[in-house]
Amino acid sequence: MDPDETRGRSRGLAGLALARIRSLWVAKLFGIPACMAAFFLFYFLLLEHPRAAVATVPLVAADAWVPFSPWALPLYASLWLYVVLAPALLDDRLDLLAYLGASVALSTAGFAVFYIWPTTVPRFDVDWSAHPWLARLKTLDASGNALPSFHVAFAVFTGAWLGRLLRAMGAGTPLLLLNWLWCVGIVYSTMAVRQHVALDVLSGAALGAAAVIAHAHVLTFLRARRAIR
Repeated sequence: MDPDETRGRSRGLAGLALARIRSLWVAKLFGIPACMAAFFLFYFLLLEHPRAAVATVPLVAADAWVPFSPWALPLYASLWLYVVLAPALLDDRLDLLAYLGASVALSTAGFAVFYIWPTTVPRFDVDWSAHPWLARLKTLDASGNALPSFHVAFAVFTGAWLGRLLRAMGAGTPLLLLNWLWCVGIVYSTMAVRQHVALDVLSGAALGAAAVIAHAHVLTFLRARRAIR
Protein backbone atom coordinates (compact mmCIF):
# COMPACT_ATOMS: atom_id res chain seq x y z
CA MET A 1 0.00 0.00 0.00
CA ASP A 2 1.52 3.34 -1.04
CA PRO A 3 1.74 6.31 1.39
CA ASP A 4 -1.10 8.24 -0.29
CA GLU A 5 -3.42 5.25 -0.01
CA THR A 6 -2.43 4.74 3.62
CA ARG A 7 -3.17 8.39 4.44
CA GLY A 8 -6.50 8.17 2.62
CA ARG A 9 -7.47 5.07 4.55
CA SER A 10 -6.49 6.72 7.84
CA ARG A 11 -8.59 9.80 7.04
CA GLY A 12 -11.51 7.57 6.08
CA LEU A 13 -11.26 5.62 9.33
CA ALA A 14 -10.99 8.82 11.38
CA GLY A 15 -14.07 10.22 9.64
CA LEU A 16 -16.01 7.03 10.30
CA ALA A 17 -14.98 7.05 13.95
CA LEU A 18 -16.04 10.70 14.31
CA ALA A 19 -19.41 9.95 12.71
CA ARG A 20 -19.94 7.06 15.11
CA ILE A 21 -19.00 9.21 18.12
CA ARG A 22 -21.47 11.89 17.03
CA SER A 23 -24.26 9.33 16.73
CA LEU A 24 -26.47 9.23 19.85
CA TRP A 25 -24.14 11.84 21.33
CA VAL A 26 -26.64 13.13 23.90
CA ALA A 27 -27.17 9.65 25.35
CA LYS A 28 -23.42 9.08 25.43
CA LEU A 29 -22.57 12.52 26.84
CA PHE A 30 -24.85 12.12 29.83
CA GLY A 31 -25.21 8.34 30.06
CA ILE A 32 -21.55 7.32 30.21
CA PRO A 33 -20.60 9.71 33.08
CA ALA A 34 -23.81 8.83 34.94
CA CYS A 35 -23.05 5.11 34.71
CA MET A 36 -19.47 5.64 35.87
CA ALA A 37 -20.67 7.76 38.79
CA ALA A 38 -23.14 5.05 39.83
CA PHE A 39 -20.39 2.43 39.55
CA PHE A 40 -18.06 4.38 41.84
CA LEU A 41 -20.87 5.03 44.32
CA PHE A 42 -21.46 1.31 44.83
CA TYR A 43 -17.74 0.51 44.61
CA PHE A 44 -16.71 2.85 47.42
CA LEU A 45 -19.78 2.01 49.49
CA LEU A 46 -18.70 -1.64 49.54
CA LEU A 47 -15.05 -0.69 50.01
CA GLU A 48 -15.70 1.48 53.05
CA HIS A 49 -18.46 -0.65 54.60
CA PRO A 50 -17.62 -4.35 54.14
CA ARG A 51 -20.36 -6.68 55.28
CA ALA A 52 -17.98 -9.37 56.56
CA ALA A 53 -14.40 -9.84 57.69
CA VAL A 54 -11.99 -8.75 54.94
CA ALA A 55 -9.88 -11.65 53.66
CA THR A 56 -6.39 -11.23 52.20
CA VAL A 57 -5.94 -12.73 48.75
CA PRO A 58 -2.92 -15.07 48.90
CA LEU A 59 0.12 -14.75 46.68
CA VAL A 60 0.92 -17.48 44.17
CA ALA A 61 3.99 -18.24 42.09
CA ALA A 62 2.84 -15.96 39.24
CA ASP A 63 3.02 -12.93 41.51
CA ALA A 64 6.81 -13.14 41.47
CA TRP A 65 6.81 -12.80 37.67
CA VAL A 66 5.75 -9.15 37.74
CA PRO A 67 8.17 -6.78 39.48
CA PHE A 68 7.03 -3.60 41.20
CA SER A 69 7.02 -0.89 38.52
CA PRO A 70 5.85 2.61 39.54
CA TRP A 71 6.08 3.77 35.92
CA ALA A 72 3.05 1.57 35.15
CA LEU A 73 0.71 3.95 37.01
CA PRO A 74 -0.28 5.90 33.84
CA LEU A 75 -1.21 2.59 32.20
CA TYR A 76 -3.32 1.71 35.23
CA ALA A 77 -5.08 5.08 35.16
CA SER A 78 -5.64 4.88 31.40
CA LEU A 79 -8.40 2.30 31.93
CA TRP A 80 -10.89 5.13 32.49
CA LEU A 81 -10.17 6.46 29.01
CA TYR A 82 -10.03 2.98 27.47
CA VAL A 83 -13.46 1.90 28.73
CA VAL A 84 -15.12 4.94 27.15
CA LEU A 85 -13.91 4.14 23.62
CA ALA A 86 -16.16 1.18 22.81
CA PRO A 87 -19.50 2.75 23.86
CA ALA A 88 -18.44 6.02 22.23
CA LEU A 89 -18.07 4.22 18.89
CA LEU A 90 -21.48 2.53 19.00
CA ASP A 91 -23.94 4.05 16.54
CA ASP A 92 -27.01 1.87 17.16
CA ARG A 93 -29.37 2.43 20.09
CA LEU A 94 -29.91 -1.30 20.62
CA ASP A 95 -26.17 -1.94 20.67
CA LEU A 96 -25.66 0.87 23.16
CA LEU A 97 -28.40 -0.41 25.46
CA ALA A 98 -27.05 -3.97 25.24
CA TYR A 99 -23.56 -2.71 26.06
CA LEU A 100 -24.95 -0.86 29.06
CA GLY A 101 -26.78 -3.99 30.19
CA ALA A 102 -23.64 -6.10 29.92
CA SER A 103 -21.63 -3.53 31.88
CA VAL A 104 -24.26 -3.45 34.61
CA ALA A 105 -24.34 -7.27 34.74
CA LEU A 106 -20.54 -7.42 34.99
CA SER A 107 -20.55 -4.82 37.76
CA THR A 108 -23.37 -6.52 39.66
CA ALA A 109 -21.56 -9.86 39.59
CA GLY A 110 -18.39 -8.27 40.94
CA PHE A 111 -20.25 -6.30 43.60
CA ALA A 112 -22.01 -9.48 44.73
CA VAL A 113 -18.62 -11.12 45.32
CA PHE A 114 -17.38 -8.06 47.22
CA TYR A 115 -20.52 -8.09 49.37
CA ILE A 116 -20.33 -11.78 50.21
CA TRP A 117 -16.56 -12.06 50.41
CA PRO A 118 -14.71 -8.73 50.80
CA THR A 119 -11.01 -9.04 50.01
CA THR A 120 -7.81 -7.05 50.03
CA VAL A 121 -4.28 -7.55 48.74
CA PRO A 122 -1.36 -8.44 51.01
CA ARG A 123 0.87 -5.73 52.46
CA PHE A 124 3.85 -5.29 50.18
CA ASP A 125 7.32 -4.28 51.28
CA VAL A 126 7.23 -0.96 49.42
CA ASP A 127 8.01 2.52 50.75
CA TRP A 128 4.93 4.26 49.36
CA SER A 129 6.17 7.65 50.57
CA ALA A 130 8.85 7.43 47.85
CA HIS A 131 6.07 7.20 45.25
CA PRO A 132 3.58 9.97 46.07
CA TRP A 133 1.21 9.31 43.17
CA LEU A 134 0.98 5.64 44.06
CA ALA A 135 0.55 6.58 47.71
CA ARG A 136 -2.41 8.74 46.68
CA LEU A 137 -3.91 5.82 44.78
CA LYS A 138 -3.51 3.61 47.84
CA THR A 139 -5.25 6.24 49.95
CA LEU A 140 -8.18 6.48 47.55
CA ASP A 141 -8.61 2.81 46.66
CA ALA A 142 -7.15 1.25 49.81
CA SER A 143 -6.33 -1.95 47.85
CA GLY A 144 -9.71 -3.40 48.81
CA ASN A 145 -12.39 -4.91 46.56
CA ALA A 146 -9.52 -6.98 45.25
CA LEU A 147 -11.01 -10.18 43.85
CA PRO A 148 -12.17 -10.11 41.11
CA SER A 149 -10.24 -7.19 39.67
CA PHE A 150 -12.69 -4.79 38.03
CA HIS A 151 -9.74 -3.17 36.28
CA VAL A 152 -8.95 -6.43 34.53
CA ALA A 153 -12.59 -7.39 33.92
CA PHE A 154 -13.40 -4.11 32.19
CA ALA A 155 -10.11 -4.12 30.27
CA VAL A 156 -10.90 -7.57 28.84
CA PHE A 157 -14.53 -6.65 28.12
CA THR A 158 -13.49 -3.41 26.40
CA GLY A 159 -10.62 -5.03 24.51
CA ALA A 160 -12.90 -7.65 22.97
CA TRP A 161 -15.63 -5.23 21.92
CA LEU A 162 -13.33 -2.45 20.80
CA GLY A 163 -11.54 -5.03 18.65
CA ARG A 164 -14.85 -6.05 17.06
CA LEU A 165 -15.80 -2.44 16.39
CA LEU A 166 -12.42 -1.64 14.87
CA ARG A 167 -12.65 -4.65 12.56
CA ALA A 168 -16.17 -3.63 11.53
CA MET A 169 -14.81 -0.17 10.70
CA GLY A 170 -12.07 -1.66 8.53
CA ALA A 171 -9.16 -0.86 10.84
CA GLY A 172 -5.82 -2.40 9.91
CA THR A 173 -3.61 -4.75 11.86
CA PRO A 174 -1.55 -2.00 13.61
CA LEU A 175 -4.64 -0.46 15.22
CA LEU A 176 -6.05 -3.85 16.19
CA LEU A 177 -2.70 -4.77 17.73
CA LEU A 178 -2.55 -1.44 19.57
CA ASN A 179 -5.94 -2.17 21.10
CA TRP A 180 -4.77 -5.48 22.53
CA LEU A 181 -1.43 -4.09 23.66
CA TRP A 182 -3.32 -1.40 25.58
CA CYS A 183 -5.58 -4.04 27.12
CA VAL A 184 -2.66 -6.26 28.14
CA GLY A 185 -0.77 -3.22 29.43
CA ILE A 186 -3.65 -2.33 31.75
CA VAL A 187 -3.86 -5.91 33.00
CA TYR A 188 -0.09 -5.92 33.62
CA SER A 189 -0.24 -2.58 35.43
CA THR A 190 -2.67 -3.86 38.06
CA MET A 191 0.04 -6.17 39.38
CA ALA A 192 2.97 -3.87 38.60
CA VAL A 193 1.64 -1.09 40.85
CA ARG A 194 0.63 -3.66 43.48
CA GLN A 195 -3.08 -2.90 43.38
CA HIS A 196 -3.85 -6.52 42.58
CA VAL A 197 -2.29 -9.97 42.73
CA ALA A 198 -2.43 -12.85 40.26
CA LEU A 199 -5.62 -14.45 41.60
CA ASP A 200 -7.42 -11.09 41.32
CA VAL A 201 -6.25 -10.81 37.72
CA LEU A 202 -7.32 -14.34 36.77
CA SER A 203 -10.78 -13.95 38.31
CA GLY A 204 -11.19 -10.52 36.73
CA ALA A 205 -10.22 -11.88 33.31
CA ALA A 206 -12.75 -14.71 33.73
CA LEU A 207 -15.48 -12.21 34.68
CA GLY A 208 -14.67 -10.00 31.70
CA ALA A 209 -14.64 -12.97 29.31
CA ALA A 210 -17.98 -14.20 30.67
CA ALA A 211 -19.47 -10.74 30.09
CA VAL A 212 -18.18 -10.74 26.50
CA ILE A 213 -19.75 -14.14 25.77
CA ALA A 214 -23.07 -13.32 27.47
CA HIS A 215 -23.26 -9.96 25.73
CA ALA A 216 -22.66 -11.55 22.32
CA HIS A 217 -25.50 -14.04 22.81
CA VAL A 218 -27.93 -11.45 24.16
CA LEU A 219 -27.11 -9.00 21.37
CA THR A 220 -27.62 -11.68 18.72
CA PHE A 221 -31.00 -12.53 20.24
CA LEU A 222 -32.09 -8.87 20.41
CA ARG A 223 -31.03 -8.20 16.82
CA ALA A 224 -32.93 -11.27 15.62
CA ARG A 225 -36.07 -10.11 17.40
CA ARG A 226 -35.76 -6.66 15.91
CA ALA A 227 -35.32 -8.11 12.43
CA ILE A 228 -38.62 -10.02 12.54
CA ARG A 229 -40.72 -7.10 13.78
